[in-house]
Amino acid sequence: MNAEEIWKTSTGEGIKVAVIDTGVNPSTASLKGQVLKGMDVAEAKGDETDDYDGHGTTMAEIIAGTGAGGGIKGLAPGARVIPYRISDTELQNEQRVNAFDMEEAIKAAADSDAQIINVSFGSDYYSSEIRDAVEYTQAKGKLLFAAVGNDGKKRSKPHYPAAYPEAIAVAAADRDGQAADYSQHGDFVDLAAPGSSIPGWCDNTFETYCEAEGTSSATAIASASAALIWSAHPDWTGNQVLRVMLESAGRGEGWKKGTVSNFLGYGIVRPAAHIKGGVGKPGDPNVNPLTNERVGGSSGSSASPKPSAKPSAPASSQPPKPKPGSNAAVKGSSSESSDGSGQLGLVLGAIAAAVVIGGGAFAVVRKRRSA
Repeated sequence: MNAEEIWKTSTGEGIKVAVIDTGVNPSTASLKGQVLKGMDVAEAKGDETDDYDGHGTTMAEIIAGTGAGGGIKGLAPGARVIPYRISDTELQNEQRVNAFDMEEAIKAAADSDAQIINVSFGSDYYSSEIRDAVEYTQAKGKLLFAAVGNDGKKRSKPHYPAAYPEAIAVAAADRDGQAADYSQHGDFVDLAAPGSSIPGWCDNTFETYCEAEGTSSATAIASASAALIWSAHPDWTGNQVLRVMLESAGRGEGWKKGTVSNFLGYGIVRPAAHIKGGVGKPGDPNVNPLTNERVGGSSGSSASPKPSAKPSAPASSQPPKPKPGSNAAVKGSSSESSDGSGQLGLVLGAIAAAVVIGGGAFAVVRKRRSA
């Protein structure tokens, strides 16, 4: 991604990213000074700075880590993180928690100063309340990136909130720029980002990094990419940032123009292609490029829409509508960009040589999981 070159123009400064996850530890070397006041929506023991898994802190470092102390240097080290702690199924089984924490966290993040919302979390279950919250973020002019899930080897059911049309669903690519085999796929996929062989905290002791894979990391990288572009164009709306991301995404050779892949969406995020190469045009500030609806034109938190009405039918009978132009199934792409403006591979920045390469860092839980 030519991160060192991007940082000469943009580091994400001035952009705030809400991280809805297991909490964010602000005391790791890489996150000192990077984490703003957030909210514990799970209502479990501790607060939003008590990361009960290590997953949320990893996402925050991938987005905005400074690399201090040999830690992960994120793709947008000038950005700041606002943590919103929610529960996974394991925590739900251990403690009494807020059953509505996901939708409340999304709405709170939409009402905050954050321009970007990162949800490296998900569930197999459709929820009209959570979809209302996602629609609310879009109406507020925010960009919500969500992970498509990691069960691609077994099945490829929609994963929520990623599969809601108003969310930006992020799949994972491997080192070769191909769709990762674990990444769930379907007509709900919008973008992809590197998700394999990414370092992250092994657990909530924050002593060692492990090598991990998943659409969680890919989502964090997509959020960081948006932060870089938005920081370079602070007067743009979220619609314009997203349009440029879609137009500048790496598609590889043989990708038929005008098609959208069920595996990689519009392609693999390439912030350098726009920031350094000028690829992608912002277009209409008031039209969402995914839904083609006039919505969310006001940048940041200046808009004050009301949440949309809930459907009267049960949630299970309200399937999400497919996104426009998402019929094609083009698996994978080459590792070289089609316009020659750079490779599709990831450069997070300086990562400590002492990173321990271990097994999968994050357990899969039964109902709600980190992705």
